Amino acid sequence: MATTKKTGSKKTKGGAKAKKGAAKSTAKNASAKDTKAERPAKPKRTSALDAAATVLKSAGKPMRAQELIATMAEKGLWSSPNGKTPHATLYAAMQREERDKGEASRFHKIDRGLFEYHTPKSA
Repeated sequence: MATTKKTGSKKTKGGAKAKKGAAKSTAKNASAKDTKAERPAKPKRTSALDAAATVLKSAGKPMRAQELIATMAEKGLWSSPNGKTPHATLYAAMQREERDKGEASRFHKIDRGLFEYHTPKSA
């Protein structure tokens, strides 16, 4: 004996509640957007690459990633958000920018682990 499941077009209480809840959440989202528009915009946080470019440009000499991290922290330009090896991350990012952008890169590797500021050329 096989049993079959009846399918009908009856509306359940849960479906009606979900529709009412959807209307409420839309109104809630609209009011949340209004309050966000009233708040002043947060200043954008400087990236490690931007801070490194600033330090290298002002130093006028080649530096290593660990020196850059220390100098950026001293000047208050950038500090690691609890990372264990921010120098390794910065080193990799500088290499990646030089590889990907070529002549438009802000960094130029002159020796193993040593980078200097390179004036970017327009593409």
